[in-house]
Amino acid sequence: MKQQILDKKGIAKAVSRIASQIMERNTRVSEIAIIGIQRRGDWLARRIANIIHDEKNITIQVGILDINLYRDDLQNRAEYPVVRTTNIPFNIEGRTVILVDDVLYTGRTIRAALDELKDFGRAHRIELAVLINRDGRELPIQADYIGKNVEIGTGGTVVVQVHELDQNDDVIVKEVL
Repeated sequence: MKQQILDKKGIAKAVSRIASQIMERNTRVSEIAIIGIQRRGDWLARRIANIIHDEKNITIQVGILDINLYRDDLQNRAEYPVVRTTNIPFNIEGRTVILVDDVLYTGRTIRAALDELKDFGRAHRIELAVLINRDGRELPIQADYIGKNVEIGTGGTVVVQVHELDQNDDVIVKEVL
């Protein structure tokens, strides 16, 4: 069984709300950096940065983080993990970093991202923005900025599609019967 919880307009509204909240909380917007987690968080990060640019006429530095080699279940996954690009072409030392992901579920992806980020320096503060915040946390991690909260219980999956990768913008919950 599938249920659409956000369509293109819903995603745009949620991303816009996240960008607005980031601007409200961070009075020195020019000092933040936004880093998206591969594969969909990086596209959402770019969208947030574009909204802030359009609103404040400030170019926000955007980076991309691939956490695959930092996962705590790496030994249980495929023999050869798919390693993508990490690209953070700026110094995070002393800056406020907004980490962006599509779905916050167990918290393990964010833990891996935090482990990798420390290899790039010591940020002043790290905040977390997620399009979807769902139930099922295994680690004490929470988002600072949330597009939508979803409770689906065990056995369900949240699938986020972004136009840049999937030629479609939507969020679907697939429930296992």
